[in-house]
Amino acid sequence: MPIYWAFLTYMLLKPGEENHEYWFMFNGIDKLLHLSIFAALGLCFMAAFPKTRFYYFIQIILIYAFLTEILQEEMGLGRSMETLDVVADTIGCLLGYFAYKVLIKRFL
Repeated sequence: MPIYWAFLTYMLLKPGEENHEYWFMFNGIDKLLHLSIFAALGLCFMAAFPKTRFYYFIQIILIYAFLTEILQEEMGLGRSMETLDVVADTIGCLLGYFAYKVLIKRFL
């Protein structure tokens, strides 16, 4: 969990680079990436701290999402703050949370 969180923070705050066009790129791929990495974060968070109440879980993850977006804007390294990124982060963490709950209910 801490290693994934550190890696995620690095990836979210590293300097922006010129995007090259690849065959798999499409409009909105960055939102899909935000959604998927925060879904993995939500799942890992709940696996590491299974007794965490939903209220605290959502607060911690949303504070992290807002903080990384604000830092992207303030650091001035070619990244910018986008509201839709926070929306994708929120949906992703909710998917991770509920995926954890479904997996626990099904397999335990």
